[in-house]
Amino acid sequence: MLLWLPLDGETMRPLDECQSSSKLPRNDKSHIAALILARGGSKGIPLKNIKMLAGVPLIGWVLRAAVDSEMFDSVWVSTDHDKIEEVAKAWGAQVHRRSPKVSRDFSSSVETIQEFLEHHKEVDIVCHFQATSPCLHPFHVKEALEKITVHGYDSVFAVVRRHQFRWKEVEKGSGEQTVPFNLEPAKRPRRQDWPGELCENGSFYFAKKEIIEKEGHLQGGKLTYYEMLPEYSVDIDVDIDWPVAEQRVLRYGYFGKVTPEVVRLMFCNISGCLTDGKIFMSVSGEAMVSVNTRDTTGLRMLQEEQVEVILLTTDKDPIDPALLQKLEDRIKCKVEKVGKEPLNDLQSIVEKKKLEWKDVAFMDKTTVFLFVNSFDQADVKCLNLAGLSAVPDDAPAVAKKAAKYICRRAGGSGAVREFTEHILLQKQMAKSQREQDRIDRHNF
Repeated sequence: MLLWLPLDGETMRPLDECQSSSKLPRNDKSHIAALILARGGSKGIPLKNIKMLAGVPLIGWVLRAAVDSEMFDSVWVSTDHDKIEEVAKAWGAQVHRRSPKVSRDFSSSVETIQEFLEHHKEVDIVCHFQATSPCLHPFHVKEALEKITVHGYDSVFAVVRRHQFRWKEVEKGSGEQTVPFNLEPAKRPRRQDWPGELCENGSFYFAKKEIIEKEGHLQGGKLTYYEMLPEYSVDIDVDIDWPVAEQRVLRYGYFGKVTPEVVRLMFCNISGCLTDGKIFMSVSGEAMVSVNTRDTTGLRMLQEEQVEVILLTTDKDPIDPALLQKLEDRIKCKVEKVGKEPLNDLQSIVEKKKLEWKDVAFMDKTTVFLFVNSFDQADVKCLNLAGLSAVPDDAPAVAKKAAKYICRRAGGSGAVREFTEHILLQKQMAKSQREQDRIDRHNF
């Protein structure tokens, strides 16, 4: 059994326990509900809760962790907005349509949760997650919830350890002197000699129903906290936080049960992904397509990392066979023609190479698989089956719902390069984690 070796602040646990989705022992039949509050009227960032963060809607990061923890009898999103409802359902949640009364700018979280409980009498424990904390993992959920279901606490909330010295604020021009809150300047400790302080990080608040209903808050009864490491403590409040959060989530976010670093084969559609789908005609009648050199460089980067790349086309594809051959020669990738049921053809390739779909990255725009004005569900299956899957920013909504990563760029304009960098980053992260797992931190 591999050991996950901790940094300060977390308990050592088996690596497979962190990744496992098995349920915690339940001593009763309490109905445990996950609940995310996602109002549509965010003042800081419009529709912040479904804004794309590292290829995933912000709310999707938390929903993925909650659903994959398999700890809940139900997973809910409370919202007043149609688009948020659509995204929430796509990521596996049920939707509670909150009333206008609790959808105002000054409505509190507790009021909204109390309204939810009024409509869902079956719920005994509410696990309130903040959509703005995208680095949540299933093991956080399981360990925190165990404090209630196993250890008998009534409520638990997430904290992070901070090493910051705090000083009293004074009014300008008052002449009043500031004083320290948590240190003696004459005995200023070194960071390594000071344990720091625990601060709420806002990731989640779990509480039994009676605490919320009778006491009117989420931190009552027999109360405890769950400490999360700083790297998982990301809270998005203003737009300037977005680039920082995106880098953090790419490094520390939860990407699902399938381990992405095993990608050994990538399928990429030519039309709509590698190209923008346009065909140019010269005066002499010669057909031409435009290919972004950033995209082709990205494919070569994958090949250098021993990832085989296969480009896909169909009989319905308007690209001339001669152009396809030139493309194949230039990029040094094999081109495969798939039929009306692409899944059957790709499944055969995967099996011949003795791989599984978790070893595959799949990129598609889906527009090349439109027949009789209806979407081919085989494409959705490919996007769902692949260990990593992506679509360009200009892909149809049905494809975006199925993909695990949504590129910021459109097809033919760098989307392929963006996805290849995402694949390589996941491989690098996994390699780094494996190296950390081999370190014995107790016997340097």
